[in-house]
Amino acid sequence: MTYTQSIDRPSVAVIGGGAAGLLAAGRLLESGCRVTVFEHSRSVGRKLLITGKGRCNLTNDCTREELLENITKNPRFLYSAFSNFSSADTMRLFSEQLGVPLKTERGRRVFPVSDRSHDIVDALKRYARGAETVFEHVTGIARDEGGAVCGVVTQKAIRPFDAAILATGGKSYPLTGSDGSGYSIAEALGHTVTPIIPSLVPIICGGDICSRLEGLSLRNVALTIRRGESGKEIYRDFGELVFTSRGMSGPMILSASAHLRAPDISDLTAHIDLKPALDEKTLDARLRSDLEKYAKSDFVNSLTALLPSKLIRPFAEYTGISLRKKAADITREERRRILTCLKDFIIPITSLGPIEEAVITSGGVSVSEISPADMMSKKCPGLFFAGEIIDVDAYTGGYNLQIAFSTAALAASGAAKFAAARRN
Repeated sequence: MTYTQSIDRPSVAVIGGGAAGLLAAGRLLESGCRVTVFEHSRSVGRKLLITGKGRCNLTNDCTREELLENITKNPRFLYSAFSNFSSADTMRLFSEQLGVPLKTERGRRVFPVSDRSHDIVDALKRYARGAETVFEHVTGIARDEGGAVCGVVTQKAIRPFDAAILATGGKSYPLTGSDGSGYSIAEALGHTVTPIIPSLVPIICGGDICSRLEGLSLRNVALTIRRGESGKEIYRDFGELVFTSRGMSGPMILSASAHLRAPDISDLTAHIDLKPALDEKTLDARLRSDLEKYAKSDFVNSLTALLPSKLIRPFAEYTGISLRKKAADITREERRRILTCLKDFIIPITSLGPIEEAVITSGGVSVSEISPADMMSKKCPGLFFAGEIIDVDAYTGGYNLQIAFSTAALAASGAAKFAAARRN
């Protein structure tokens, strides 16, 4: 679809060419505005290309209430945004209006049928066709005598606009353009930016167990994060994790990281139940059966039917039992120790991964300084916020992109009305 821009139409600048910026641009064009998208990297939609491992989990097929339940920070602020533009609206936009067939997978995660994030990016580009795209770095917002937005300051010039939407993203994956530059623009206007920390990020672990298991994916395991000597439970989940050279990642770990916001998390431990489907009595019977079956084999070889091959030797060493001890000679006490290790495989946590590896940034422009009804700044009339720059974030599963789309749609509506009012 193509929109015709007219010099006498209300003009809105969209700063940031990511998911939120492109959707906002499309909505603004539909409302009849003249739109300019500013993007300081070499192309738009770059971060979207790597989401969902290149497949783009663009939303979650759930109700507004379920969306809110999966927001980990400031969920009430998003009530109006989700009411105005829901996950169902996102799916209709892409599947019906933009012609991208969608599918719903485990956990109600929504992906393009093609499994290609390029299809989502291309669709958003089509949606924003008609907007001028300027590949320049925005350094600030120009304000009139009343303090309202009157233009955008770039490294080359000051360009006049009736309103502006700040959708520059966070600081994660800076090579895609999310370098945190929007925070300084907001701060220069008097906004408070809450502490910026990584969220939905791999966890760094102590010892060498993870590096030895690098690349191993465990599915259908249970995870509990506990604190120090108290053993206080911080997080519990069930699902998939993958070992990396420095620790752990995967859907369950990324969600866990959203709860680990303390500056120092080195007193935390990850407890993995490798056989959550089996209670201790059933697992003990299974273990006895395997030890009998492999009675003449070394203990380490008796685990072949119980664990993935890559995990067998590290696990056997973890139990503290001699790997060469014959399975028939395993004592009752040692069998109990194996059972305990299977149900509580403990890995020490040292820290979160760096923000450059985070899926999203936690922290951002304080929601107390943004109107939840239209996403307009309470500090600078005519400035609207959308996406990750706002201090809201969620679990993995399509929820964070839905935040981007919902806040962008609401910001676009607010900006269009504000810009039109200035022309009248």
